[in-house]
Amino acid sequence: MNSVNKGKISESIAREYLINNGFKIIDNNYYTRYGEIDIIAIKDDVYHFIEVKSGDKIEPLLNVTQRKLDRIYKSIDIYLFNNNLNVIYSVDVIRVYKNDIDFFGNVSYY
Repeated sequence: MNSVNKGKISESIAREYLINNGFKIIDNNYYTRYGEIDIIAIKDDVYHFIEVKSGDKIEPLLNVTQRKLDRIYKSIDIYLFNNNLNVIYSVDVIRVYKNDIDFFGNVSYY
């Protein structure tokens, strides 16, 4: 299976996980010139901008670098501006790894 298909499957697993845990999905694969936000969801009036990482051989969280987070935050700024939103939000990561799924809320490097 190629990495694109694996990524789409992992994002589908992540969306199912979020829905089962009370999140409402409002957007998928939001693209800006800085990159993509995999999933945008709302729970308890908080917007969640979610990066999905998957892998079987190496730890997928190693790919969530400071540079990647910088690009996500720039993309969030564009999303908020384009949608005229002033909301509380969280940057989260869902890891799909070796048949397990883990949610890491409010990740940052600050």
